[in-house]
Amino acid sequence: MDYKNAGVDIEAGYKSVELMKKHVQATMRPEVLTNIGGFSGAFSMKKFKDMENPTLVSGTDGVGTKLKLAFLMDKHDTIGIDCVAMCVNDIACAGGEPLFFLDYIACGKNVPEKIATIVSGVAEGCLQSDAALVGGETAEMPGFYPEDEYDLAGFAVGVVDEKDLITGKELDGDEVIIGIASSGVHSNGFSLVRKVFDMTKESLDTYYDELGKTLGEALLAPTKIYVKALRSVKESGVKIMACSHITGGGFYENIPRMLPDGIRAVIDKNSYEVPAIFKLMAKKGNIQEEMMYNTYNMGVGMMIAVAKEDVDKAIKALETAGETAFVVGHTEVGEKGVTLC
Repeated sequence: MDYKNAGVDIEAGYKSVELMKKHVQATMRPEVLTNIGGFSGAFSMKKFKDMENPTLVSGTDGVGTKLKLAFLMDKHDTIGIDCVAMCVNDIACAGGEPLFFLDYIACGKNVPEKIATIVSGVAEGCLQSDAALVGGETAEMPGFYPEDEYDLAGFAVGVVDEKDLITGKELDGDEVIIGIASSGVHSNGFSLVRKVFDMTKESLDTYYDELGKTLGEALLAPTKIYVKALRSVKESGVKIMACSHITGGGFYENIPRMLPDGIRAVIDKNSYEVPAIFKLMAKKGNIQEEMMYNTYNMGVGMMIAVAKEDVDKAIKALETAGETAFVVGHTEVGEKGVTLC
């Protein structure tokens, strides 16, 4: 009896590391002081010594049951982007610059080529956010996960000068709220998605005219990463006074998180076109509108609040960064919360 007979293939682990090295190396920043394969990742803080008060910000998250679709479609090269996005978008929401990322993959059986494909997506997410992939862990856990399934989670650390933290504390009820378009469902609400649609290969391969693609392609579209978009707004000279990453809990849970007491957000649902995937989901699942806005991003992955005089400049900066942005509402004095109208 040996470890391999018990279900853990150490040699497969070594091969996975070798296959993923080229993807990881592509994410390196000058501050990274260690190589892949060590016991920890070292990252120099020398670059940030000129900040008045350098402040670390962090984020951790997983991909959730969206992974079930990746299993069914046997497509594993984008799910890592979702994992990175869920972490670094939260850091960017605070005004931070992501510095480095670590991933954790737990699987029933280590298939090196599949693990390397997953990590290639993680590396792509890191490239999109200028974060270095400094380490990670692949845990082969036979008897705990089915052989063809895995879980994926991540952790990111960023930095911001304390004076540049986005807190929402300065909102006075006279700001404009700008929405930045999402790429689709992102990585939230898939437990409900899987109840609405048949989770079969045939169902996911079905082409829908209103989507312009198959259902699986629409649902598996990776979460948009907003790090460079928010940086573009900052570099344009616009102060982002508040920011909300629209994740699980949709509009109703996430928008109030950027507001101080005494300030309310008013969102005009007709200010932009809700993407077809959400309309299809609501129709197929007979889901009430309030539940849709309480679960999904409804086409808006990030919202920022800016002064009225900065609206045009902010939207231009976002468009220059390749994003689609639109005015979705405003703030006003009132009970903390959100009104959709």
